[in-house]
Amino acid sequence: MEFRRILLEGCPTEVMVDGGYLVARDGRRVPVESALHLPPVTPTKILCCHLNHVSRVREFQIELPPAPTYFQKPLSSLNAHGGAIVRPSNCRYLNYEGEVAIVIGRRARGISVSDAPHFIAGFTIANDFGLHDFRDTDAGSMLRVKGADTLCPLGPGLVTDWDPRHKYLRTTVNGDTRQDGSTEEMAWDMNYLVADLARLITLEPGDVILSGTPAISRPVEPGDVVSVDVEGLGTLTNYVVEGPLPVSDEVGAQPTASEEVLSTAFGGEWEWRGQRRPHPTPREDLPFPAIHPRYQK
Repeated sequence: MEFRRILLEGCPTEVMVDGGYLVARDGRRVPVESALHLPPVTPTKILCCHLNHVSRVREFQIELPPAPTYFQKPLSSLNAHGGAIVRPSNCRYLNYEGEVAIVIGRRARGISVSDAPHFIAGFTIANDFGLHDFRDTDAGSMLRVKGADTLCPLGPGLVTDWDPRHKYLRTTVNGDTRQDGSTEEMAWDMNYLVADLARLITLEPGDVILSGTPAISRPVEPGDVVSVDVEGLGTLTNYVVEGPLPVSDEVGAQPTASEEVLSTAFGGEWEWRGQRRPHPTPREDLPFPAIHPRYQK
């Protein structure tokens, strides 16, 4: 069963999918193609797995750690099916990452892997966009890389009876296939991720866990249309636009184009892949914003 949230006569409304129509509980029907979609869930947090798909691990020629690592996207990054993905005008390395998103259905804390399915409401599609221009300063936290406004589209709907095993995942840009993966190449399955995070973090109904992306995440440009198609979950489509303003240079980290940035943005196509580690911009060469630190040698 699939549920969606749309803006219907100015109000957020939960609807069910009925063929080519979306049907509200009061019987109102809206053609799918003309509906203004909202994120299908309202989470209290969005937690994301760094590396999970074996194809991406092989592309980067690295080894998996003993257990997954995570980062968090702020709620202000939420976006929906059909929404615009904003690339600031002074940034160049905005990458797509098609993923399956787990949606929590019951409060979860200290649960086992075998019990995890009972705490999952269903699944939706995510595109974990990232602004790699900020990797020199945010590679650890990923806050600005993955947390900018519009960079977490979810949708189109929440599917409650989906079996995540043996499902394909494909990302296209302007109709051309870029990512072509499967849930079978995940090092840690959906139940593992839920149980792992719930050891220390209480998961609330509606919370979202992004489960990782396959190989071949690459930069996109304003005007590009990016779609993530997951077998049994549908297709999440968004379009990239250039922001009306650059990221401010008055304060904060500034965009850079170091090897650290390029190696992540271009993955296996980075020219030194497999030969050496990428070099970040040296600390002393990082660009200063207009306002400098108060205490500086």
